[in-house]
Amino acid sequence: MDKPRVTPKDFFLWAGALVTLYVSVFSFLALVFDYINYAFPDQLASYYSGNPYQGGVSYEMASLIVLFPIFLVLIRVIHNSIKKDPSRRDIWVRRWALYLTLFVAAATLAVDLITLIMYFLNGEISERFILKVLLVLLVAGAGFLHFIADLGGYWEENAQKAKAIAWGCGILIILTVGSGFLIIGTPMQARDYMLDEQKVNDLQIIQSEVVTYWQQKRVLPTTLNELNDPLAGVSVPNDTQTGQPYQYEVLGKLGFKLCATFNSVTDPNAITQNELTIPIPSGSPGARDMSDSWYHEAGTQCFSRTIDPSRYPPTK
Repeated sequence: MDKPRVTPKDFFLWAGALVTLYVSVFSFLALVFDYINYAFPDQLASYYSGNPYQGGVSYEMASLIVLFPIFLVLIRVIHNSIKKDPSRRDIWVRRWALYLTLFVAAATLAVDLITLIMYFLNGEISERFILKVLLVLLVAGAGFLHFIADLGGYWEENAQKAKAIAWGCGILIILTVGSGFLIIGTPMQARDYMLDEQKVNDLQIIQSEVVTYWQQKRVLPTTLNELNDPLAGVSVPNDTQTGQPYQYEVLGKLGFKLCATFNSVTDPNAITQNELTIPIPSGSPGARDMSDSWYHEAGTQCFSRTIDPSRYPPTK
């Protein structure tokens, strides 16, 4: 009996199914990893801005929303073509696709177990690491078992179970994407975090310019407009959200206060709530880093600062 011929339709259906499946699975894992990182922050991790949507979360959500339904449609078309012509089960592109997926799933399981043992022996086991390992183990194991059953024709013989699996995966994806809004907040909240972060950056810039002004003139500026210097390219930023100037008040010969209106409290997972490095004014030889808290609540928040002449000596 002649082997069934692979048509361009067969090839691109299976190629599309593989690409959408792999991207969907990796996006799902990466998205849940981000949720775990957010729920269990690592104090040794690098700087975190406080806006999770600035990372890969938005891309991972978008990939799942778009690609996973495409995968389900492609698989349905493939199964319908096999139902009409059972010989399509034996085409080489189907066998290659299934065996490749089995290989990837088995390799992932092996690497996952090796990583678990390695970290265990190094004594670096943490809650977030255990959760990630278990998640990869569960997803790779489920994928391996599913495609082993597919090779044996189990899903063709049990169409209702196949539909139940598809519905279950779809519901899981919906819950995963939806739960992100509960875990890390809505995109509107993320925008508020971005605006607040910009306000903090602006206040840092203004503070740096105030210190530089004092170093050069031995007196604090009475208003922020005095900091503007077109020749030096200095322009005091305004509040991006409102377009209004930030509040500034002189508290004495060396003290001043900066105020801004924030949308929300500082993200508790952001390192910025503890310490932010203030830019060192230009032309201040020997000046050391100075750190101050920029933690803020929702609403108007003021930050009082006092210049230490020993740390920021006047410019000669």
